Amino acid sequence: MTAIWVIWAAVLLDLLIGDPRWLPHPVIGMGKVIRRVEGWIRHRATTAQGLKRAGILLPVIVAGGSFVLTWFLLLLCAAIHPWLAWGAEIVLIATTIAVKGLRDAGLEVYSHLCSGNLAKARYSLSMVVGRDTDHLDEPEVVRGTVETVAENIVDAVIAPLLFALIGGAPLAMAYRAVNTLDSMVGYKNEKYESLGWASARLDDIANWIPARLTAGLLTVVAAMFSLQWKQAIAMVKRDARKHPSPNSGFPESAVAGALGIRLGGENSYQGVISFRAYMGDPERALHAEHIRVTTRLLLGVSILFTVLGTAVLGLITAAGGALWL
Repeated sequence: MTAIWVIWAAVLLDLLIGDPRWLPHPVIGMGKVIRRVEGWIRHRATTAQGLKRAGILLPVIVAGGSFVLTWFLLLLCAAIHPWLAWGAEIVLIATTIAVKGLRDAGLEVYSHLCSGNLAKARYSLSMVVGRDTDHLDEPEVVRGTVETVAENIVDAVIAPLLFALIGGAPLAMAYRAVNTLDSMVGYKNEKYESLGWASARLDDIANWIPARLTAGLLTVVAAMFSLQWKQAIAMVKRDARKHPSPNSGFPESAVAGALGIRLGGENSYQGVISFRAYMGDPERALHAEHIRVTTRLLLGVSILFTVLGTAVLGLITAAGGALWL
């Protein structure tokens, strides 16, 4: 387990500067490693069964390698000076979370909609989703933005922070590697169904607890913001498991219930229509303000989880110290 103040420093660092483009990001390096390992595997495994067996190597090499490399880096920094190790761990944990980046992405779409520039809003949304956005009307742009912010509270905030609380920067970085693997090879299509199955399954497992924690936290924050928290609970119970992902439905249904809106419906991916189960009831028409409120929920959940997580960590540390004495 890592120090409480390190977690807070990492969260504050992310809130202040996010992920500056001038600073090399570990995910870029992970992406390059994934492509190299994928090429190496495909050169040697030519059958579907061979790719399926070899697919286990991807998370072992990439996630395991990220853990070991981060651990050795911190060990090297500690050998030079303890404060260098603390500083490195703060920066590394901050790169695994994206409160500011996710909030800014949502508010960018919100700003364009408020100024009446639907074309720019569509373009900004296209930067953070895989669906086609060129012909979306304003309510659909709002839906796409709310769904994206809600869903990514799990893998951009709660999950990496949870793993950082348990195992510091090495475990948080290993989680980020798993998440990056899923985003690159975890697809159920002809190209990746065999090679990416292990990465996709591991991502589902890693996010199982964080997704359900996020739904609970969203309900609490909804109550704090005088939103429909009882409806959030009801929608999670009714709709969360309708989502094709075992985890994404939990934050999406909680947000839908809290805002009194309906998410889900038809999405287009490279011209192919895909239907996602509805989340929530359409009590209110979708409008830009729902994006702003969702970003407030994101910020509230991030701070609440940091408070609760570090409090629990403090109690465990104190209990461990008492037992040691």
